[in-house]
Amino acid sequence: MKTKYWVWIAGVLVAGAAAAAAWVIQPAIAPIQPPAPNDFDSASVARGARVVAQGDCMVCHTAAGGAPYAGGLPLRTPFGTIYTTNITPDAATGIGNWSLAAFTRALRHGVSRDGHLLYPAFPYIHYTRMSSADITDAYAYLMTRTPVVARAPDNDLLLPLRFRPLLAGWNLLYLHPGPVADDPRQSAEWNRGRYLVDGAGHCASCHSTLDPIGGERSPAFSGGNIDGWDAPALTALLQTPKPWNREQLALYLRHGWSPEHGAAAGPMGPVAHSLSQVPEADTNAIATYIMSLQKPAAPATATVTTSAPAPAPASAMVQQGAALFAGACAGCHSAEAPMMSTRGRPSLALSSAVTGERPDNLIQVVLNGIPWSHTGQSTFMPPFAAALTDQQIASIAAYVRADIGKRPAWPEVERRVNKIRKENQQ
Repeated sequence: MKTKYWVWIAGVLVAGAAAAAAWVIQPAIAPIQPPAPNDFDSASVARGARVVAQGDCMVCHTAAGGAPYAGGLPLRTPFGTIYTTNITPDAATGIGNWSLAAFTRALRHGVSRDGHLLYPAFPYIHYTRMSSADITDAYAYLMTRTPVVARAPDNDLLLPLRFRPLLAGWNLLYLHPGPVADDPRQSAEWNRGRYLVDGAGHCASCHSTLDPIGGERSPAFSGGNIDGWDAPALTALLQTPKPWNREQLALYLRHGWSPEHGAAAGPMGPVAHSLSQVPEADTNAIATYIMSLQKPAAPATATVTTSAPAPAPASAMVQQGAALFAGACAGCHSAEAPMMSTRGRPSLALSSAVTGERPDNLIQVVLNGIPWSHTGQSTFMPPFAAALTDQQIASIAAYVRADIGKRPAWPEVERRVNKIRKENQQ
């Protein structure tokens, strides 16, 4: 029995090594002469614009102040910094000499045209689920953009991870190539939503926790962290102070804010901007699918009291935060502020940044603000990083959490402010 057991183990190891070797040894695909924009069907280019917006490609492949799709944006990961690549049709530094076959292989298998393996910060484990038609249209759109000469900086990763063949083992664990068939038990809208969420939208990349080697943990959509921002669990939208519904979520995805819940900030802001450019049918389908993933709402518990309890005395930090809030924030966020009373803005008490388990998102919003997008989305907040100290921001967070959110105090808020400010500066 022992001999058979070890033979079986050896067979598994040999098969695994052979499969990994197959991933490592990827041939180059011959370069092509960059096609002219007129070589592509205009209808395909138009459809490709929709696909690229669904995938939020411009945001990741555009550096601050850089040309669209020219790459160079630093992506911070637990393993170091990866810089996004140029996906304009420049032949020397972009994808101008990539054929459709090379482009498809990159999205389906995570392999570059010259055969080197791509880092999974490029979410090919999700793009592999896209249809061939959508990949073809996305290729047509990108190949008709303005070529830009821009070479991405070298990645700054831990030494072992600079050896790309190691990614072959990662792919064996997490990459399952090819589209997923529709579920015949579900509606067409639900299947469309799942296709967008799991494919081009790659929502689980941000809204799932990662294991020690960067793979998405199961169950998916249970919440994650991206660029120092907490991405909430997409399966707990019925657990919020005011439970979400499909219509509210679809509105939030299209416009970047919901009158019942608040505004999109941090990495979600650009996502909402991209989704504002796709048909409402797409955001409605995404909302339908995500709402189908929800855990049941927690049952309400009735409490019987003979008299209202006396409020606990406010701490010195909360008192200072109240004074700072009155001077710096109340003009926009108090119940009496014109933008709240006349525009139907949601109370901060409904914001996940205030009611969440950690203060990170509230701290990030105060430090960085919410930039004006000039796209018809009406959310804006100025940054206060230069105007307020760490201690002052911590005091405001403590006040908002206790007085407006009516939630237990966050621990060590000032330490979190200090750490997040330093990380942002890096």
